[in-house]
Amino acid sequence: MKKFENKVVLVTGGTSGIGRETALAFAREGARVVVSGRREKEGTETVELIRKGGGKALFVRADVTKEDDTVRLIKQAVEAFGRLDVAFNNAGTEGEVGPLTEATADNYQKIFDANVKGVFLSMKHEIAQMLKQGGGSIVNNASIAGLIGFPGAALYAASKHAVLGLTKSAALELAKQGIRVNAVSPAAIQTDMFERFTGHQDEAKAGLASLHPLGRVGRPEEIAEATLFLSSDAASFITGQSLNVDGGFTAQ
Repeated sequence: MKKFENKVVLVTGGTSGIGRETALAFAREGARVVVSGRREKEGTETVELIRKGGGKALFVRADVTKEDDTVRLIKQAVEAFGRLDVAFNNAGTEGEVGPLTEATADNYQKIFDANVKGVFLSMKHEIAQMLKQGGGSIVNNASIAGLIGFPGAALYAASKHAVLGLTKSAALELAKQGIRVNAVSPAAIQTDMFERFTGHQDEAKAGLASLHPLGRVGRPEEIAEATLFLSSDAASFITGQSLNVDGGFTAQ
């Protein structure tokens, strides 16, 4: 039997990169997957890839920084598939990078709305549904930037510290109610965000890759596998934790 047979999984930010690969991975393991994001074309493509592989999926266009959208997202997921067993809160942004002295209030708002408010609102309404059912599992996509400082990306790092704070606090609140809450914390991963962060420059990419003891950046499917583990019964005694998938970056 597949690991997520008869389970319903929600993936926010499932239009590309880590979100898309994770949605596909859940589907391969038997889950019915609700894919969410702001980009309808890309979200529909993710659903089509799942269906071509024989899986069941639904795309719901939603902006998780807006509470009405988030309420509607959970409602449509439950209407379509009857319940919500797992949520991967992946939607987020790196914003504009640069020195803190050049950071703007607008950039702060953009980053914290996507990375913190979006996770907060998603968790709030996912948890409400899971409590009705008697349990579930939530994984938030954080970052190793939530564990250490990152010169040039202070606002992003601060937002990911906040994600880990939300994760740990929710885990403690829900520990006796059948809901586990964890985070996956990637280092540099080969995604569109990585391309933007490095300015599409080969030298910058190589320099960032060299900071990882394994000598390379990660692949989206490696984050997907870690997320599936945390979401599964194999991690039944794990809650309130950050699983660092970072090629050894934080071991230095």
